[in-house]
Amino acid sequence: MNAELFPRSRTEVAPGAVHVPDWADAGRQRELLEACRDWSRPPAGLRTVHTPGGGTMTSQQVCLGWHWYPYGYARTVVDGDGASVKPFPEWLGELGRRAVADAFGDDAFEGEPTAPYDIALINFYGAGARMGMHRDSDEKSHAPVVSLSLGDTCVFRFGNTESRKRPYTDVELRSGDLFVFGGPARLAYHGVPRVHPGTAPPELGLTGRLNITLRASGF
Repeated sequence: MNAELFPRSRTEVAPGAVHVPDWADAGRQRELLEACRDWSRPPAGLRTVHTPGGGTMTSQQVCLGWHWYPYGYARTVVDGDGASVKPFPEWLGELGRRAVADAFGDDAFEGEPTAPYDIALINFYGAGARMGMHRDSDEKSHAPVVSLSLGDTCVFRFGNTESRKRPYTDVELRSGDLFVFGGPARLAYHGVPRVHPGTAPPELGLTGRLNITLRASGF
């Protein structure tokens, strides 16, 4: 769809959940991509995640600050090479704070306890990858979750806090888009049922999709 003919604007998908199209410009996207490539190298690099029930996630993941594994956090890659998790950079935390302010304003969820961002989960979606409906509930902090998209366009399914089933809303996330959810939407189920291959901006130089998710542990 022609973005100039049909401009995309900030949308509140649900109370506490906001989509901000084109939040990261082309330069910022390239910077984030190069950072993701550095973070993905071993040790503590990109890995395939296996669930306790014997399943395998089709996306691959690398973590910063705290290492997430189903279903907890550690300071080492306990389900991989055992290396210490890569540090969470201060500039990425500042990016998260700015994202929340841009999505909700400076008074977002006033009165709720806050914690600094100290976790990043970077998921890579190659050919055929998807993400089932889940919620981010392994943290003590209820600070908003910040999600940044790079590369291929995806269908992001944002649901409710009660179950993986309807009602849910499908949102198209393109490269550079921001999605933030907190407050009443913080524990909503969400997933990626579909990625559209070959839709990344050619100038970005990325085949597939990268998602950078920022969380505050509260640990």
